[in-house]
Amino acid sequence: MDVHSIAKLPLFEMQKFAQTLGNTPLKPIQLRVDGRPHTLHLKLEGANPTGSAKDRTGKSLIETLEAQGRLSQSSILVESTSGNLGAALSFLCKVKGYCFLAVVDPKTTHENIEKMRVLGAEIEMVTKQDQTGGYLLSRLERVQALCQSSQRYIWTNQYENLANPIIHQHDTGPEIYRQMNSQVDALFIAVSTGGTLAGISRFFRKKSPQTRIIGVDARGSVVFGAPPGPRLLAGIGSSRRSSFLTRSDYDEYTLVGDEEAFAFCRAVFAMTGICVGGSSGAVIAACVRYLRTHQDIRNVVCLCADRGTNYTSSIFDDQWMTSHGFSLHAGLPDGVQIDERASSLW
Repeated sequence: MDVHSIAKLPLFEMQKFAQTLGNTPLKPIQLRVDGRPHTLHLKLEGANPTGSAKDRTGKSLIETLEAQGRLSQSSILVESTSGNLGAALSFLCKVKGYCFLAVVDPKTTHENIEKMRVLGAEIEMVTKQDQTGGYLLSRLERVQALCQSSQRYIWTNQYENLANPIIHQHDTGPEIYRQMNSQVDALFIAVSTGGTLAGISRFFRKKSPQTRIIGVDARGSVVFGAPPGPRLLAGIGSSRRSSFLTRSDYDEYTLVGDEEAFAFCRAVFAMTGICVGGSSGAVIAACVRYLRTHQDIRNVVCLCADRGTNYTSSIFDDQWMTSHGFSLHAGLPDGVQIDERASSLW
């Protein structure tokens, strides 16, 4: 259901639609890496109500604040967001009758800003880059200023609120484990706040300690201690270290650049009809790298955090790609081939 249709629903129908959150599909795709066949299982979080894994996070953040007695009908929830959590909070606040203000930046896609506006959110754009070349620290400065200006502003704080990893430990991780019939050899998860990776990992460390957990980050992000730098990938990476992650939460990590991630997004869509966002392209790229050196791995899951429809004006727009210096013919790495399968657009 598109966001305009959601916004037109009567409140009771919107509340009913909110209950469809979770139990997202696991879709296998076939590919060959250096001549060897592999099956990648894509956990398609874009099937959530507003199109991303952040629907789970938003639900957990709001319900935790409610349980703490911190919210009233006069409250204005505020959050720094690159887009997906903003869309999720916009929807959930509309369902629950709260006001919501999203602090965004120029990397936030037009599609996500439009989602937030249609769902009734107020939007504030910060344009000053922080010292790492990103915008996160500038967004957080603005959130702090708003909260200091009035007690009505309540920060959901996806960066430090333990409700973030807890929902993925209790819901997302068990879903993947169940859908894979308890057989997961390796699991690839993108990082931003680190909540999704930390939560899912903590479930698997207890239930399936042999599962390899691989964190995937954008080149230019500092989450794993790499040097900062500019990047166009949205919804992955950060200008600060995660408050949730510990070294025991992942076995290894890998960094993926913009062009490689975008190439995988476009190739997966062209060959399978499955349309996923930039962080998902990075995760699939990281998984393919891993398969080149771990050829006997069989049961592989890539967490695909959102839909590619959030990026029709960027990753899937030829003019945008060429204007940023990306080749439309970059293709996949040599020796990698995605098998074509008939598939309805997802």
